[in-house]
Amino acid sequence: MLHPNQFQVNEAWIAFRLNDEPIHTESDGDFDFLALVDAASGFILGSEPIPTELAEPTPVEAMRLLEQGQARAKQWPRTIFVPTELRAKFLAAEAERLGICVVRVSQDQLVFFVAEPRESFRQRFGSDGTQ
Repeated sequence: MLHPNQFQVNEAWIAFRLNDEPIHTESDGDFDFLALVDAASGFILGSEPIPTELAEPTPVEAMRLLEQGQARAKQWPRTIFVPTELRAKFLAAEAERLGICVVRVSQDQLVFFVAEPRESFRQRFGSDGTQ
């Protein structure tokens, strides 16, 4: 299992789905939230709503998420970890285009990094995806 003490701040980011269940809106349908967190600090660098019918971020959404991270971190990471269970081919492609090494790992390897942000999100929006 990966652990924050294995990294320096801004060395590696982790991309993950923030919510357990889709977030429902009356006007725009259902959304999942893709988030980026710094592996060393646990600081959330950005999040992007992704319509559930798309199943993964578009190239524009992927780039917007990466740019949010860069704006907050003031640099690009060397590595971005992406769960194998997450459909994110455009995110991986955009990261690689920027010279970031993309490492696909099992969600189980990222539990330490994603548990707290997911719990906070769950408390804010509820386990059923409603506010």
